[in-house]
Amino acid sequence: MTRDPGLQPERTRLAWRRTLLSLTAVTVLEVRLSLTGGTVDALLGGVAVLGWLAILLVTWRPATGTGLRRAPRWALPLTALAAAGSALLGVLHVLSGLR
Repeated sequence: MTRDPGLQPERTRLAWRRTLLSLTAVTVLEVRLSLTGGTVDALLGGVAVLGWLAILLVTWRPATGTGLRRAPRWALPLTALAAAGSALLGVLHVLSGLR
C-alpha cells in the first residue's frame, strides 16, 4: 500500500484552521466582555485582540495553504501561550466584574 502524501498536509492545514476559529471565537467573547466593563476590561480586551492578531499573522499561510507549507517552529508554543493567556484574561474579566 502506498502512502498518499496529500493527506498529512491537509490534516495539518485543517488543524490550524480549527485553532484559528476557536481562538477567534474566544477573542470575540473576550471583547464582548470588555465592552461592558470599565478601563481595565477594555485593556484586557485589547490584549486579547493583540494575541489573536499575533497568532493570525503567524499561522495564516499554513492554515490556508498559501505560501509556506509549514508554520514556523515557534508557532505552536506561541499558540499555546495565546491559549493560556486567553484563559487568564477570561479569569481576570470575571474577577474584575466581581468588584
